[in-house]
Amino acid sequence: MKATVIHAPGDVRLTEVPDPQVVLPTDAVVRVVASCVCGSDLWPYRGANAVDEPRRIGHEFVGVVEEVGPEVTGVRPGQFVIAPFVWSCGECAACRWGMQTSCERGGGWGGEDRDGHFVDGGQGEAVRVPRADGTLVPVDGIDASVDERLLASLLTCSDVMGTGWHAALRAGVQPGETVAVVGDGAVGLCAVLAAGLQGAERVIAMSRYPQRQAVARTFGATDIIETRGDEGVEALRELTDGWGADRVLECVGTHDSMLQAIRSARPGGTVGYVGVPHGIELPIELMFRRNVNLAGGVAPAREYAPMLRDKVLAGEIDPGQVFDAVMPLAEVARAYTAMDERTAIKVMLRP
Repeated sequence: MKATVIHAPGDVRLTEVPDPQVVLPTDAVVRVVASCVCGSDLWPYRGANAVDEPRRIGHEFVGVVEEVGPEVTGVRPGQFVIAPFVWSCGECAACRWGMQTSCERGGGWGGEDRDGHFVDGGQGEAVRVPRADGTLVPVDGIDASVDERLLASLLTCSDVMGTGWHAALRAGVQPGETVAVVGDGAVGLCAVLAAGLQGAERVIAMSRYPQRQAVARTFGATDIIETRGDEGVEALRELTDGWGADRVLECVGTHDSMLQAIRSARPGGTVGYVGVPHGIELPIELMFRRNVNLAGGVAPAREYAPMLRDKVLAGEIDPGQVFDAVMPLAEVARAYTAMDERTAIKVMLRP
């Protein structure tokens, strides 16, 4: 089959690789119907994360089960499934607590399982899925011919919609509150949607790009702030009578974005952070003086995926609008360029 391999910063290629197979009795093989490029994939692409040797990449995909091991009972061949951005056993203490990203037996796509067997990356034609019962989320009633708009929304349940939901949940959004969102990528836009779903009365999106602003407004943003840094903080305080937002959702992961989020929170407010941290140093003294709380981390997408799937299928949410480009898997290098240059919010890849 063909799968995406990152060789070095800026060097992503589609490569012939061995077809995945069921290796362990808890495995499944999923034929990918759609995958995508994530903002976190850009960290190694831009050289912020080391790429020491060629490796598979991609961690968001949906598809159809082709084969299962003899111990798999939760999914069956021919069933459409959502694959969260990590795989998990569903049985250990962390999974039972709803923190599948800390699974004792789990791991990430494009590496090895705990038994030393290779696990495919998500940006390919098929994937070996370890611990299939604890990982895959079935979607009954649809197949590989699913409408592309619905497909896009289901694909967001593998990562970005769940991550946006986590930001709002960890920030403690309450009905009637004012929420600010730092970051206008797919996660930030999904956080705008999640904030409204969790009851926010006012949602302020910080975005400089008209196309992203439009999606933010579609998702429920009541206000847009185009400036960042000191100017962005000042603009937000002007909108909130000098007070700041009750909750701020940090969806980028840089030092500047975290500082902006913390400074945008009102005294006693909370920052929910989900951006993958890169070079962040917390202003503890400022947080101490203003009683700003900080809560967040990597989102347990597997925990939220069934609920979000049901909202998508019921037509309650349409988060797939974050995909503004669809490309064949053969053009994966172009997809990375589009995301890196911000000419696309998020690119769906179709094998």
